[in-house]
Amino acid sequence: MRRATRTIETPVVPSVGILALVPDSWSDLWQPRHQVLTRLARYFHVVWVNPARGWREVLTRRMAPPASSVAGHHEAAFTVYEPEFWLPKVYRPTGVARLTERLRLERACRLLAQRGCRRTVLYLWRPEFAFALGTVPANLSCYHIDDEYSFSTVEIPTPEAEARLIGAVDQVFIHSRALLEKKGAINRHTAWVPNGVDYRAYARPVNEPGDLTPIARPRIGYTGHIKRQLDWALLRGLADRHPEWSFVFVGAWNAHPEMLATIQDLSRRRNVHFLGRKSVQELAVYPQHFDVCIMPYQADDYTKYIYPLKLHEYLASGRPTVGTRIRSLEDFTDVVSLAATPDGWSAAIAMALKPEANSVERRAARRAVAHQHDWTLLVRRIAETIAGRLGCEFVEPVDPAGPDEGDDGRVLQGAPAPGRCA
Repeated sequence: MRRATRTIETPVVPSVGILALVPDSWSDLWQPRHQVLTRLARYFHVVWVNPARGWREVLTRRMAPPASSVAGHHEAAFTVYEPEFWLPKVYRPTGVARLTERLRLERACRLLAQRGCRRTVLYLWRPEFAFALGTVPANLSCYHIDDEYSFSTVEIPTPEAEARLIGAVDQVFIHSRALLEKKGAINRHTAWVPNGVDYRAYARPVNEPGDLTPIARPRIGYTGHIKRQLDWALLRGLADRHPEWSFVFVGAWNAHPEMLATIQDLSRRRNVHFLGRKSVQELAVYPQHFDVCIMPYQADDYTKYIYPLKLHEYLASGRPTVGTRIRSLEDFTDVVSLAATPDGWSAAIAMALKPEANSVERRAARRAVAHQHDWTLLVRRIAETIAGRLGCEFVEPVDPAGPDEGDDGRVLQGAPAPGRCA
């Protein structure tokens, strides 16, 4: 018998609001912050604060873009705040810059107050938002580290400004074990929360995308942001060495001149295909129609700190996966093959193409690991941590690991009992 379910109109703890400062405007190119914050709206009211536009842009385009775009998201407690055109990003004089920063945050806080929030959680996603700690009052401050923000390929100490921020906030969340070891001792209230997956979206069988159908098998596929941190020399060599394999890249790429030149060069090969940018819903369709999924990162002092978003997305598809031998992937060698040299990559992909690598048992093992990393489960841990720090209690009657589906395939969550705060 199916449980009665409905979408959530009111969050579990409606008296608490989260003010989220993020480095990018809301869009369909989802990052971990999109996954976390939309799901936190199941528990609390959430306001995503789009970065202010520069004053030059304001002068040329007065009207703000619509804060639409929560398409595909079903929590009524989630709101995107677009700063007004008369509150642009300015740098000088310092007094004016600070004033506009404060006014933007106050107006975003007003959205929470209008929803009846009596407590505010300041949720920061980059070091540059440290100014907010002294700008608006908050009952709890959080800092979520989902990258090594120096982006340095050689090891450097944690910058003093970030270290001060980590020490100043009430709660820190860190996404990789390596970063936890590097920065986790600064604040005793630090929790490890890895990246996850929208399990249903990647595991549910779907028809093959039309732009993938003409591409010959076997398909060696990559989904997600196409960036400089990939090992492009390795990929060129594999494409040349194995003309019998089709290499498929699905996702947007940086407009950096170096990247454009690389993509143009690889696109000249008949067995390399770039399918372009896809929405978060479209992207989930591709891995299950690859023969092997790949994570071909450069191995350096930046990538040792990453936790690839695509790791559990690939595993949820059930497909064999090969990755570079980096720290976060070494914990998953029972379900991911790792390689460190071009010869090793050739051998690992060849092994992954064998029928035994795609057996029912192997697919189930991969999906079992991904299921344990469903975003719904991971965000529940974040919500419980926040609620505990605020002295709030709530009951979660429906197991988030096993949500029901509506007739249209959309995941529906059960209505939780209202929570309360001390």
